[in-house]
Amino acid sequence: MGLLDGTDGGEFSFLDESDVSLLPQVRRTYAPRGRTPTLRHRLNWKRASMAAALGYHAADPERGPRLCFHLKPGSYDTAALIEMLEQLKTFYRGERVVLVWDGLSAHWSRAMRAWVAEQDWLTLERLPAYAPELNPVELLWSSLKKRELANLAGDHLADVADATEQGIHRINHNPQLPWFFLAHTGLTLHPPTPQN
Repeated sequence: MGLLDGTDGGEFSFLDESDVSLLPQVRRTYAPRGRTPTLRHRLNWKRASMAAALGYHAADPERGPRLCFHLKPGSYDTAALIEMLEQLKTFYRGERVVLVWDGLSAHWSRAMRAWVAEQDWLTLERLPAYAPELNPVELLWSSLKKRELANLAGDHLADVADATEQGIHRINHNPQLPWFFLAHTGLTLHPPTPQN
């Protein structure tokens, strides 16, 4: 198991993005014998994107995990991610954050690196290539898509947004779930050793 060492007492936050669309996330479900359930939808390809930052306090894991969520039409580019990071700064009230995310080009673009260089509260760390299993936010997406978004055949992106927000509320109200997401990655939090 890897350790996330809290040397500066700030937050370790994992960030990831995922897309959602009006095409239903087809999942197995129950139905009366002999009556196969059917999903009726309009083959609408409208898409939205969601981003979530799941944070754990390095020096004080007892504070519990914190989840910041963002949903927007279309997809994320560098400008939209910077806007999301500005919201993350407000969410963490200026606390120091080590943000761990993958190698998406918008995460490491010239504009992103220039913006991050001006932020004294933020340090970026990159996940290894092809290692989504190390990001607990991937389990959050899986939880949403297997429950609130499963077999949802909405007519409008607002239907998908409402279902997604219900799922985020469900996860926020169950403090064990985010810890499960972290434990599933094989990572653990390690509070800093007191200095003598």
